[in-house]
Amino acid sequence: MSRTGRRPPEGRTAWRKAALVALPAVAAVAAMSVGMAEGVLASSFAVSGKAFQVSSGRLSSKGLASFVDVDRSAGGDQHPGALLAIGDARLSDLCQAARVETPVGTVVFKLKAGGRAGEIAVRNLVLHSQDLSGDAEFGDVEIGRDASTLDRVPGVRGEPGRFGLQAGDVTVTGVRSHAWSATGGDFHLKGLTLDVSLNGRACF
Repeated sequence: MSRTGRRPPEGRTAWRKAALVALPAVAAVAAMSVGMAEGVLASSFAVSGKAFQVSSGRLSSKGLASFVDVDRSAGGDQHPGALLAIGDARLSDLCQAARVETPVGTVVFKLKAGGRAGEIAVRNLVLHSQDLSGDAEFGDVEIGRDASTLDRVPGVRGEPGRFGLQAGDVTVTGVRSHAWSATGGDFHLKGLTLDVSLNGRACF
């Protein structure tokens, strides 16, 4: 049932309150390598090993694909999580924040955009996430599809025989995530601000 009490249209699935709770569970099933074709930037760089916050009031996209992935830090540590690839996306606002320990204390590095400045456009956004929650509505969901056959986000595929999921139209409100990395083909950030503060406030 949707928030209004009406059943979602046939062929669509509505999930509420941590609708993507299955994604972190998938990340715990196994760690697998990524088979990325040309067309989407993957996390090909060494990650810092420090998860950061990502939040948005509303995200909508034409296409979503996901499978288990492993990021690696410069020191060789491995960080399993869910690779979430979003095709042509629109965000009402965006906040990314990381807490960094320094000799003078905990510094919060925060980037914000959108809001009053206008909607944000992102193409081929790839998040490697520990978790993701929000109120979501997906259209044409396919769960358990072979990761090598995913086709909702061009170029995003996993290894043959691996667990994958994808969806058509996607809308998520109240997005909150802890991620190891984020990359994108194109970001159009309106009203971009960058703030570095001692003991500052993160996104959530």
